[in-house]
Amino acid sequence: MRELTAEAGGRPARGPARGGAWVALALAAVLVGGCSSAASPNLTHPMSPTAPGKASAGGAAPSGSATPSAPVSTPPAEGTAKVTATVATGLSAPWGLADLPDGSLLVGARDTGRISRIDPKTHAVTEVGLVPGVTHSKGGENGLLGLAVSPDYGSDHLVYAYFSTESDNRVASFLYDPSRPKGEQLGAPDTILRDIPTGSLDNGGRIAFGPDGDLYAGTGDTGRRALAQDASSLAGKILRMTTDGEAPTDNPTPGSLVYSGGHRNVQGLAWDDQGRLWASEFGQDGWDELNLIEPGANYGWPTVEGTAHRTGFVDPVEQWHPADASPSGVAYAAGCVWIASLKGGQLWRVPLAGGKASAAPQAFLKGAYGRLRSVVALDDHTLLLSTSNTDDRGTARSGDDRVLRLTVS
Repeated sequence: MRELTAEAGGRPARGPARGGAWVALALAAVLVGGCSSAASPNLTHPMSPTAPGKASAGGAAPSGSATPSAPVSTPPAEGTAKVTATVATGLSAPWGLADLPDGSLLVGARDTGRISRIDPKTHAVTEVGLVPGVTHSKGGENGLLGLAVSPDYGSDHLVYAYFSTESDNRVASFLYDPSRPKGEQLGAPDTILRDIPTGSLDNGGRIAFGPDGDLYAGTGDTGRRALAQDASSLAGKILRMTTDGEAPTDNPTPGSLVYSGGHRNVQGLAWDDQGRLWASEFGQDGWDELNLIEPGANYGWPTVEGTAHRTGFVDPVEQWHPADASPSGVAYAAGCVWIASLKGGQLWRVPLAGGKASAAPQAFLKGAYGRLRSVVALDDHTLLLSTSNTDDRGTARSGDDRVLRLTVS
């Protein structure tokens, strides 16, 4: 298998810091090929801070999160979401979407590995550069996936990307220099993490910086279900790392990047105003999930899917049938979690009261724009939402794919 050759000039690539035995996952071998209906042993995670089978109701922020702000009032049971502008059109299989301090946006093309800049005032889309070595399988889910802007962008000018090669998924940082010619503004990749299992299906790919300044990554099980409960694998997990790809000292297991496990395919990460981490998850055939993530917790896949009330596993806060959701990006605004759904073709609003939903989920834009991939909160009442109709699975319309601006409550 080939390796990337464009890392010259960067720090040597580091392998994943796996360290420690995630004891609850040591039984992974018996789960190969297992599913929620299989007779599988209970896998109680000894480090899970939650009561068996229940999500946290709030209280202290997760390890490594920012100090919670003052509590806010519960949002109304029903809200609003109105498209107020089309920010960009003519995009090709957009996946990662990130906003820069100057108000412009970066968007990644999954299939080609190209990153472009969107000017929200002129709506112009200009190429920034190409991520070398990106591999995409026709009809598959691999390629250039999540993007994130460094929390210290003002001084380091770094952009991070999660992407697939022929041999693995990787996370790398790139120096972004907009003063250089168009198409040549992206520096050589400095790979901070490699050897995340890759595949054409269930490939995860979302990355986001938390309020603690660390980088989080959602990975998929790549169709190999047992990896989600395999302590030695980075697949089917949420990972937490420093900007150099190392394991923070307060991760659940010393020396390990694993923040939570038992996931099938995490494609959305967002923090609420109390520092709680929320994640979307693709189910198999039964249930898609919105999960409140607790450090060290086990979310059950492939032993359980959706709400199961099984000892040792954390149940989702909300769940949907895949036809209604297939959730990807997640954002937090107006006291709610907002979830972009692909197969469901709608934007879900989940109002929160602490670590629980305060009312039933509410759907917007059903079928109006097709498949919805990424959602970014610009402020407490403004979202950016990208469509995903040119990704081999949607039906492209005139102007697709696009980025929309919404006002929400």
